[in-house]
Amino acid sequence: MKQITAVSALACALAIPATAQADCGEVSIAEMNWASASVVTAVEKFLLEQGYGCTVKTVPSDTVPAVTSIAENGEPDTVSEMWVNSTGEVYSKLKEQGKIEELGKILNPGGVEGWWIPSYLAEEHPELTTIEGILANPELVGGTFNNCPDGWGCRIVNDNLIPALGLEEAGIEIFNHGSGETLATSMASAYENEEPWFGYYWAPTALLGKYDMVSVDLGEYDAEAHEANQTPNNPDPKPSAFPAAPVLTVVTTDFAEREPEVADFLSKISFDVDAMNGVVAWMDENGASPEEGAVYFLTSHPDVWSGWLNDAAREKLAALLNQ
Repeated sequence: MKQITAVSALACALAIPATAQADCGEVSIAEMNWASASVVTAVEKFLLEQGYGCTVKTVPSDTVPAVTSIAENGEPDTVSEMWVNSTGEVYSKLKEQGKIEELGKILNPGGVEGWWIPSYLAEEHPELTTIEGILANPELVGGTFNNCPDGWGCRIVNDNLIPALGLEEAGIEIFNHGSGETLATSMASAYENEEPWFGYYWAPTALLGKYDMVSVDLGEYDAEAHEANQTPNNPDPKPSAFPAAPVLTVVTTDFAEREPEVADFLSKISFDVDAMNGVVAWMDENGASPEEGAVYFLTSHPDVWSGWLNDAAREKLAALLNQ
């Protein structure tokens, strides 16, 4: 409770902008509408305002609208959690035209996707940590695969992997969830009751921060097969593991030229996926806001974010670093 109170108090500071310096103007950041991205935006806003003296404006957005806005209006200046695999042709054209720059991985090693089982199941039956072990023992995972809802990109990939790996032939029933909420609830309910569970999930998410899940080894990653598996009704689906999805900090080229010091700072920002899982899980458990989640990260990982700063910003934030 003391920690929550302290975080809430310090979070108020995130709403108080520092006096802007002459060498840093206004910075607009797209705030994507999911938990990890909102934390990233709040962390960047605080460090830019309190460390670099910038005036930061956050712009509520999502992947496609953010890319479209950059193409049509040249703003926002930066998108801090761009899942490149979901951006489409507009993003590719912006790159080709030299209108945007990719500064670096905001998530390390990237967005994580995969098929999972609970750790207690893996400990009791180590053979289930491979897809071959699950296919040979479908009853040990409850005989069910929990699939993505219709309309999700992962649903297309899974629907191709299912026949490629022979799940139904092995006696595994495919349960296609109607929403992300029911998919999450199925995992949470199974874990709380220490029951079998087998299905798709991704990170960073509160669920994988809260529950200890083990990724099932689907074999080698095959780039050609994975790309083909992203096509609905692939006539020749083949097995492939999920690669780490590139999740980047992207800025407009105009902004990088206008604010090179800020762009350099943004290029250094990277959150370990496991650490972000922990932050969003903490937020979920405590009903915390993105600003409180940002402060939780800042107070828990000063050794990480201090390395992102230049000397001047580090000096201004010395009190927080040395608390």
